[in-house]
Amino acid sequence: MIVDAHQHFWDLETGDYPWLTPDAGVLYRTYRPEDLRPELERAGVDRTVLVQAADSYAETDALLALADAHDFVGAVVGWVPLPRPDETAEAIARYARHPKFRGVRHLIHDEPDPDWLVRDEVLESLGLLASAGLTFDVVSLLPRHLDHVVTLAERHPSLKIVIDHLSKPRIKDRQWEPWAAQLARAARCPNVYAKVSGLVTEADHRDWTVEDLRPYVEHAVERFGPDRLMAGSDWPVALLAADYRTVWEVTGALLAGTDRDRVLGGTAEGFYGFS
Repeated sequence: MIVDAHQHFWDLETGDYPWLTPDAGVLYRTYRPEDLRPELERAGVDRTVLVQAADSYAETDALLALADAHDFVGAVVGWVPLPRPDETAEAIARYARHPKFRGVRHLIHDEPDPDWLVRDEVLESLGLLASAGLTFDVVSLLPRHLDHVVTLAERHPSLKIVIDHLSKPRIKDRQWEPWAAQLARAARCPNVYAKVSGLVTEADHRDWTVEDLRPYVEHAVERFGPDRLMAGSDWPVALLAADYRTVWEVTGALLAGTDRDRVLGGTAEGFYGFS
């Protein structure tokens, strides 16, 4: 099974996305399953992991409804109110009844507090996720966010954590540290995984090359290995720099020399527990 481990849908008519404004260019429009399905067929992708793009119950409900209606969605990463543990427990009990609700994410990079992820109440809620067998996607932007991944992993060793987009390395600026050392430290935690996704949008949108991305992917492969790496398109965000098929073909090429079957499917299937 070939799995796109990271993609989104959004509807500007029914959803509320504070980060999505008219200056977002090609992203400022509605993206639905019918837009993605032909791209999946052309690229030979069997299943996807549908990831939240807004911190709201409405977003989670909408994604689960789309997952019910479209069999190519294998898992949904939704949202629950992590700063409110009691409410988180209630939300988990409700959403866990859905067979495709497999994980949670919060847009921590939009939080003014760089230490939001390690607040006591958030850590308590993440323990509830671990107990329920749910996963946690970390969309990190600041170096501090990546440091906190280690804190989470050590506090909750049974919580399966995945770092989205390899923690957004500054590829356009050819920046290597502190990203490389921090990613390596996170990889030493056995319950931490990472997604090879969202890299083209961290490079120069108009003038990126495969070689620009290669050292970052090779470092991730070396540190995590294929059993803790999964590939994702980050569609439609990736459209800022490349179309779906290009992203998928480039990702496959960059993974030559490792167990691509794991990274292009098996790891995500096991991590999210596809039925």
